Amino acid sequence: MASQLNRSELRKADLRPLLHALTREDDGAAANAHLTAGRPIYYGTADTPPGHAVKEYPDGRRELVCFDHLGEHRVRDAA
Repeated sequence: MASQLNRSELRKADLRPLLHALTREDDGAAANAHLTAGRPIYYGTADTPPGHAVKEYPDGRRELVCFDHLGEHRVRDAA
């Protein structure tokens, strides 16, 4: 049976190893489903600056974005 983390443990937990493992097993099906449904996806690449993400729209446009307590902020178009 899987254990559950309480809120304070979750705030302290380093989820990066879990996220990296999940991305290694990703075949892109979920991302493609979101794009096909007309929704943007978010991801990072090796050259994405720390604290930022690439936002890709269904039409292929890409933007570099960052997030803070006020929400999402467009930084610039992504190459």
